[in-house]
Amino acid sequence: MTSENFTWAGGAPAEFILLGITDRWDLRITLFLIFLPVYLVSLLGNMGTVLLICVDVRLHTPMYFFLANLSLLDACYSSAIGPKMLVDLLLPRATMPYAACALQMFVFSGLADAECCLLAAMAYDRYVAIGNPLLYTTAMSRHLCLALLGASGLGGTVSAFVHTTFTFRLSFCRSREVNSFFCDIPPLLAISCSDTSLNELLLFAVCGFIQMATGLAIVASYGLITGAVIRMRSAEGRQKAASTCGSHLTAVAMLYGTLIFMYLRPSSSYALDTDKMASLFYTLVIPALNPLIYSLRNKEVKEALRRTWSRFCCPARVHPRQVWGVWLGPWHRG
Repeated sequence: MTSENFTWAGGAPAEFILLGITDRWDLRITLFLIFLPVYLVSLLGNMGTVLLICVDVRLHTPMYFFLANLSLLDACYSSAIGPKMLVDLLLPRATMPYAACALQMFVFSGLADAECCLLAAMAYDRYVAIGNPLLYTTAMSRHLCLALLGASGLGGTVSAFVHTTFTFRLSFCRSREVNSFFCDIPPLLAISCSDTSLNELLLFAVCGFIQMATGLAIVASYGLITGAVIRMRSAEGRQKAASTCGSHLTAVAMLYGTLIFMYLRPSSSYALDTDKMASLFYTLVIPALNPLIYSLRNKEVKEALRRTWSRFCCPARVHPRQVWGVWLGPWHRG
């Protein structure tokens, strides 16, 4: 028996060994060179979106308030995984302290579930904007937007607390080798010597409830949006609605598809080597794609980017209030 697979008292190792994506050194270097720019695009793109929405007063609407928070979530949860994974690709042996593993699981799972709730709030926001545009800023008040954001954060926190607490109450006496590049729930359940049936039930119930509830909210919102679009007489209005909703639907399809594949399955169907590719997709690739999806297909964002670029080129023309105005104040319509 190797030193990585011995039994220790208490069932809690001092650290876990992350097996990573592959043990081939040449492939790890290649993956590092691929995913380093992907992570940088994710971080710079999402934080750039947040800053752009903050400094441009024409984007101070509920829609862009939610988009800024979505970008912030993407930047945070990719950063919970990306830097550690990139460093580990260059190390001969990757380890994660027990407490750090629990913290990483809590942060990542909480942010991922909060993003599902936030996408549902964004779908409702789109329904209000398309179904009743004249009362949009009144209906989507600052109080309601903050309440929806708070509910998203609360849902993610509760889910993360449940999963992290019950996962790290297990004993890990068989092995401390985690067949993944981060502390995800299925790989940890796979190496536990305790009964994991309750954990699997909670994983299916809690994740299933969040994804089903938010998914139904999104479907219901888009059902109402479809009815509103059909009643529109203007072809331009229909095209604008389709363009705005298309970006959101693309983000929803990518995130929900991978989360359902990863977590709403029985443990017997887990293929951890295959699941690593899906994990890479939703931890690094999706956060990098979201800024491109929302900016390249959004005329208002592209115009705001041009205005902001002009301000930096001609700073004397910019009033300080335009740059440092508090964007959580009363909503302004562009």
